[in-house]
Amino acid sequence: MANPYWSPVVHRLTPYVPGEQPKLSNLVKLNTNENPYGPSPRVVEAIQGELSDALRLYPDPNAERLKQAIADYYGIMPAQVFVGNGSDEVLAFIFQALFQHPAPLLFPDITYSFYPVYCGLYGIEYVTVPLADDFTLRIADYLRPNGGIIFANPNAPTGCLLSLADLEWLLERNRESVVVADEAYIDFGGETAIALVDRYPNLLVAQTLSKSRSLAGLRVGLAVGQAGLIEALERIKNSFNSYPLDRLAIAGAVAAFEDREHFERTRQAVIANRATLVAALAELGFNVLPSAANFVFACHLQRDAAALAAALRERHVIVRHFRQPRIEQFLRITVGNPEQNAALLAALGQILTDG
Repeated sequence: MANPYWSPVVHRLTPYVPGEQPKLSNLVKLNTNENPYGPSPRVVEAIQGELSDALRLYPDPNAERLKQAIADYYGIMPAQVFVGNGSDEVLAFIFQALFQHPAPLLFPDITYSFYPVYCGLYGIEYVTVPLADDFTLRIADYLRPNGGIIFANPNAPTGCLLSLADLEWLLERNRESVVVADEAYIDFGGETAIALVDRYPNLLVAQTLSKSRSLAGLRVGLAVGQAGLIEALERIKNSFNSYPLDRLAIAGAVAAFEDREHFERTRQAVIANRATLVAALAELGFNVLPSAANFVFACHLQRDAAALAAALRERHVIVRHFRQPRIEQFLRITVGNPEQNAALLAALGQILTDG
């Protein structure tokens, strides 16, 4: 029974359900797309350097050091950068600042499940646009009246990538509303749309340090766009929380962008592990969608996905299963290190052999 003290909006909300974070230590955890390789040692060193009496002082509310580091990395201006407490907070500000219009927001029918949650929270009308039968995004389907467009690229949970050429085709034809490219996984196989920002004032690119920079526990996200869009996000942020990033997060994130060698080495390791995993899953009878992310989306041609997920759990391997139309027979499997992937494949081999 609902609490009588709740505001009316709370009754209408269907909250986002994050991936399970089991407390057991003996699990092969391949369900939340965390990086199997740790962050740069320079990140840890930078965070330790902030552990001083200075913690009694507020952090820089504008995180200028971090904005400069991001700008230097991408060859843009700091005024084109927004930062927040994880990309989920950045996305929340985007929905509030840029998508509250009379026309509906458009996003794919199979995508990051936080999008409809934000629409419910902020009272935004939306329309889902079906992916193609092969789960790719049909960009021409978005040429309709809209109050904004958002899609994950590579898409989650499918892992499929939209090319920069296709994105630019859409931007050329959709100039009256904001287009947001949510690039949480872009470093594992795609090319960032940040290169297009200077040419399109309605393009905003969101990213996170949780995946390719191994900092899911630090909670740092960012957005890049022209100054007009960034100002809208800053106005929302400074009406909500002037200090979204603490001193430790700022220091660690700066170090993560500065250590390009570690980033490239671990990124390439994940890409190589993905290729090995895809080939092995195919040998076991799985159909695996083309992935540009640090996970794969796979269905077995003869076995039920929910039953496979349950059987894997019994063998201490956790993957993600979505009970959602069109994808209920798929498993989303995080690309682990070679040992984790070997444990997954051994468990699957045993399950499939035992029948």
